[in-house]
Amino acid sequence: MAMTDRTHDKSTSDILSEGGRQSSVSTWLNILRAKLGFAVPQSVRDALEGALKTDASTSFTDTERKMLERLLRFGSSRVVELMVPRAEITALDENESIAELLETFEEAGVSRIPLFRETLDDPRGMIHIKDLFRWFMAEASGRPVRSGKIEGGEDAPVAGKIVLQNIDLNRPITTVKIRRQILYVPPSMPAVDLLIRMQSTRIHMALVVDEYGGTDGLVTIEDLVEQVVGNIEDEHDDDEEINIVSDPKLGVVAAGRTEIEELEKHLKLKLTPEDEESDVDTLGGLIFSMLGRVPARGELIHHPSGIEFEILDADPRRVKKVKIHPARALPQSTKASAEAPKA
Repeated sequence: MAMTDRTHDKSTSDILSEGGRQSSVSTWLNILRAKLGFAVPQSVRDALEGALKTDASTSFTDTERKMLERLLRFGSSRVVELMVPRAEITALDENESIAELLETFEEAGVSRIPLFRETLDDPRGMIHIKDLFRWFMAEASGRPVRSGKIEGGEDAPVAGKIVLQNIDLNRPITTVKIRRQILYVPPSMPAVDLLIRMQSTRIHMALVVDEYGGTDGLVTIEDLVEQVVGNIEDEHDDDEEINIVSDPKLGVVAAGRTEIEELEKHLKLKLTPEDEESDVDTLGGLIFSMLGRVPARGELIHHPSGIEFEILDADPRRVKKVKIHPARALPQSTKASAEAPKA
């Protein structure tokens, strides 16, 4: 006969009792909200959205408000809205050399690079830079690598000296057993579901594939987290403490993370309609909302106010630096005819 562990299992009556208490508490909270003049929310999302629409300055700090707004937007986002498009994916053919892999890591400034065979439509996993470093150490010290770790464990003493000449950089990537799995997801997948899947599988890169198996884009866990907390910059990102610079030659240059309110004050222009203020926080976000994608370097975007945004620097995930061209003045004859009173 199977024994029941009563320290961990709960009877049906216990569960129903707990459910009754929770329901009672919820009922009293709803009564209290009604007495205070607040509508009873249908869900936590409704409650948050209602609270964020209030004008009470003491409800949330600016940072809290922006993060909660991003969180609500993230909850309704799909993978296709957040992915790096196919044309901007940094990837490498699995038959390339270790030297080429090193150069790609250095140029792209990323920690993971997807592999493919001939085209991106035939993906072959990914390489993490930490695994590549472990392989270097194993080759230089004469110890084999197993499952992405040096045999003997991290605490094992190094056998002999580290000799860099032992590393053959001309070896094809296929001969080095350090590749990891990658996730494959449809464009319509909710972003929240992908984040949960990445956490549970501990695979932090996903290729977005269409119904025919073709590669549409790529998403990393950093892409998803940044949708909630904002841009995450590390020690290797360029320092952009000054958000807006007036250059004698270039004109007005602004960082992509410049707050819309700050830029509007500098330009003395209104850049967002009233109904979009809560959806756009930064210059990069404004440009993304106008295009529906991250623009490429050198692209010129016309704003309804007449000014133009020229993308000076951008990566597949965000806009970094933008030159702002002032509204073009009308020719004198056109201006005169426009100002002339109608008969």
